[in-house]
Amino acid sequence: MSRRRRLIVVAVSAAVAVVGLVVAGVLLLPGGGPPGSGGDTTATSPPARTALTSPFTGERVTSLRRVLAVKIDNIVYARPPTGLSAADIVYLLPVEGGLSRIMAIYSSHYPPVVGPVRSAREDDLELLRQFGRPAFAYSGATPVLLPYIHRHARIVDLYAGTHNGYFRDNRRIAPYNLYARTGTLLAQARDASRAHDIGFRFGAPPAGGRPAGSESVSYPASSFTFTWSARAGRWLVSMDGAPADQAGGGRLSAATVVIQHTTVTTSRFLEYGSRPPYARSTGSGAALVLRNGRAYQVRWSRPSADGGTTYTLLSGGRMTFARGQVWVVLAYP
Repeated sequence: MSRRRRLIVVAVSAAVAVVGLVVAGVLLLPGGGPPGSGGDTTATSPPARTALTSPFTGERVTSLRRVLAVKIDNIVYARPPTGLSAADIVYLLPVEGGLSRIMAIYSSHYPPVVGPVRSAREDDLELLRQFGRPAFAYSGATPVLLPYIHRHARIVDLYAGTHNGYFRDNRRIAPYNLYARTGTLLAQARDASRAHDIGFRFGAPPAGGRPAGSESVSYPASSFTFTWSARAGRWLVSMDGAPADQAGGGRLSAATVVIQHTTVTTSRFLEYGSRPPYARSTGSGAALVLRNGRAYQVRWSRPSADGGTTYTLLSGGRMTFARGQVWVVLAYP
C-alpha cells in the first residue's frame, strides 16, 4: 500500500471513530470527558424538578386542579356522607337549631359521587372567597338568599335547580337524599379557580404543644370529638357521641384538626322564619390545632375575605400542619 493510500485510510478511520462517538451522544476530549466536563467521565444529571404539592393538604399532586366546594348535610338522617374522605378540607359550620353542616373542598381528588347535598347559607360565601372563584354545588337557599347568590357570590354557580349532575337516592328519605356526580359538575365549571395558597403550612411538628388523646367541641345541638389514633396516625372523628363513618364503610378521620373560635352573629337572610347563625371566617382569634397526638394553642388571622388564614404559634412562628386532610371547625367563642 502506498504512503498516500495509508494516510487516507487512517484519516477515514479517525473520522468514523468520531462519528460513532457523536452518535453515541458523547464526544470525548483529551482528558477523557465530554465537553465542559474538565475531564470528568461522570455524565451531568439534569436539574431535579421540585415536587408539586397541594396547598390544601401538603401532599404531592401532579397538577393544581380546579376547586369544587360542596355543601353537605350533617344531621343524623343525612349520615353517613358519601365522598367526604376524598376532600382536601372539611369545614364544619353552625346552622339553625344548633346543628351543623359541612363544606367539603375538593381539588386533589374528585370522588365519583358526593352528598347528601343541601342548601347554602350566607356565611358560605365569605368562606369560599379565599379560593378565588371556586365551583360551588348546593341544593338551593331561601327565596331571598338564592337571588343574592346568583347575582353577587364570587363562585361558579352549580345550583341544583338549574344544573345537571344531581340525582335522588330513593333508599334514603328526602330531603337528605340528593347527591351529585362530580364529573358532570366539573364539566359545567371549566373556568373555576385552581388550588392556590390559602395560608396553610405543612411540615414537621413545631416544638411545644401538649399531649392530647382526645379533644371535643360543640354547638348548641351537636358535638364533635377528635381522638388520636397512633396506629392510624390520624384523628378519628365522632359526632354526637358516635363514631362518624362514611358511606361504604370506614371511619372519618383527619391528619390535622383546627378548632377555630370565631364570632358567630346572625345572617341577614331568614331561614324558616328566623335568622340562622353566621360564623365569621374573617377577623382573628384563638384556635387549637391538633396534629400528631398533640394540641397547640395558636392565633388565627384572616384580615380580608379575599385572602387565606394565617395560623401563628404563641411564640410567633407559623403553625405547621400534618400532611393530609384538614378539618376546620368554625366554633363559638
